[in-house]
Amino acid sequence: MNTPNPAAESAPQGKPRQRSKALRILVLVLVLVGIGWAVWYVLIGRWHEYTDDAYVGGNIVQITPMVPGTVTRIGADDGQLVQAGQLLVQMDSADTAAAQAQAEAVLARTVRQVRGIYRGIDSSQAVLATRKADLDRARADFERRKGLANSGAVSAEELAHARAQLEAAQAAFDAANQKLASDSVLVDSAGVAAQPDVKAAAAALRQAYINNARTRIVAPVGGYVARRSVQLGQRVQPGAPLMAVVPLEQVWVDANFKETQLRHMRLGQQVTLTSDLYGDEADYSGHVVSLGIGTGSAFSLLPAQNASGNWIKIVQRLPVRIALDPAQVQQHPLRIGLSMAVDVSLHTGGAILPDKATEKTILVTDVYDRQRQEADALVTKIINDNLPAQAHAAATPRRVPSATVATR
Repeated sequence: MNTPNPAAESAPQGKPRQRSKALRILVLVLVLVGIGWAVWYVLIGRWHEYTDDAYVGGNIVQITPMVPGTVTRIGADDGQLVQAGQLLVQMDSADTAAAQAQAEAVLARTVRQVRGIYRGIDSSQAVLATRKADLDRARADFERRKGLANSGAVSAEELAHARAQLEAAQAAFDAANQKLASDSVLVDSAGVAAQPDVKAAAAALRQAYINNARTRIVAPVGGYVARRSVQLGQRVQPGAPLMAVVPLEQVWVDANFKETQLRHMRLGQQVTLTSDLYGDEADYSGHVVSLGIGTGSAFSLLPAQNASGNWIKIVQRLPVRIALDPAQVQQHPLRIGLSMAVDVSLHTGGAILPDKATEKTILVTDVYDRQRQEADALVTKIINDNLPAQAHAAATPRRVPSATVATR
């Protein structure tokens, strides 16, 4: 007769108890995880939208020539810092300098010719005054002889001779008057600088000066040089890209969110960003400044034709532009195209689209205005150098007296 083994009977019963206990612990952990996730979503998760489909963007200022020429000097290379107005590319200026010198000579000659017209007016005025005196004397002689002829003291022949002299004096006066009027039309009442011929010569000089100045291609803004393709001795044409200047202090982030993530996204909401370049070492703060006007596919070269029969729904993404804190960007510089992780806080509300037109200038340069100002200064100098030394009196508007035709 076999006797029962207590150890053998207790072994099978212990394993189910252990498995049941482990299963209860697993269920409890899952419940706690579910509760924790629900609490996190209600309190935090539903107020944030996250994406790592985001990239750094910025202004890429293309450097292109405005006049044709041969490159004789290159002033900056990729990665170098340049300031606004700094020389980037120098082209051969022999032809443009010669054209400018010729335009300067034409302007000087034109000013002197206009001065001659003014001198002609002064001479015409003197002749007119002389003819006026002769006319007055002839009229007085005729009137005196006419009175004496009634009493018989003067013969009819002498009276006819006095009348002929009066008519000749009147004709000479009329001719001098017309000459003054025709000369006055050439200069009107304006100064030398306002005469049409002088203005045309000045415009030609300005254009020649600007063409010569444009052989020096300067940086329109400060920044870092990128994509230099120009080489020494290269013959370049207007509009050909030579290099680019990127102002890295003016970068932003374009984050591509799914359309399902944009339901509660508004302008002005705060954003926290991290870069793969720095990792957890640097966090950036920013705010939403633009919610994209269209998806990337809508603005692509060949937009998708969803009217076809094999259409499949695809969740679209919309670019959201985020402005960064300039102080943080200066402390941890970013580059164009770097990847970013973006977390948008949805706690604050705002507009979806701007309700006011922007009045802020995004980017501006004044380096080309300097060229026009220098050209105007050169034109003024040449005009003044070719005027009389007495305070350049002819440069100021002068009034040409209108001639009055005397009645017979």
